[in-house]
Amino acid sequence: MDNLIDARGLACPEPVIMVQQAVKKSNDFQIIVDNNIAVQNITRFCNNKGFSITKKDENGEFILHITKK
Repeated sequence: MDNLIDARGLACPEPVIMVQQAVKKSNDFQIIVDNNIAVQNITRFCNNKGFSITKKDENGEFILHITKK
């Protein structure tokens, strides 16, 4: 996927800020994070904005697929 953001190793709020910037440029993208706090914060942000989010856990790394509705 062209719209893939790698936020592994970054602490919040950096992954959320990366999502905020990405939604300005794309309607559909993925972000990879490696901690539950980032997953929770990104999920909360997406829910508040009305974006669709799906999550996949792959060996401690989380791939979040975000789509503007």
